[in-house]
Amino acid sequence: MSVLKVIEILASSDKSWEDAARNGVNHASKTIKNIKSVYVKDQSITVKNDELSQYRVNLKITFEVQ
Repeated sequence: MSVLKVIEILASSDKSWEDAARNGVNHASKTIKNIKSVYVKDQSITVKNDELSQYRVNLKITFEVQ
């Protein structure tokens, strides 16, 4: 039987939501091993000077606990 844990993180990118999710997983994988799945819970964009500025995602990351 496996034990799984879910954490929630916020990540961002200047390019896209997909890049923000990639950034979040890459950063989390530096300290968390055995990542099994990622769920995008929420998305948002900040606006600066009437331009899209930063893509943000709220991620739920599931990983196996050893």
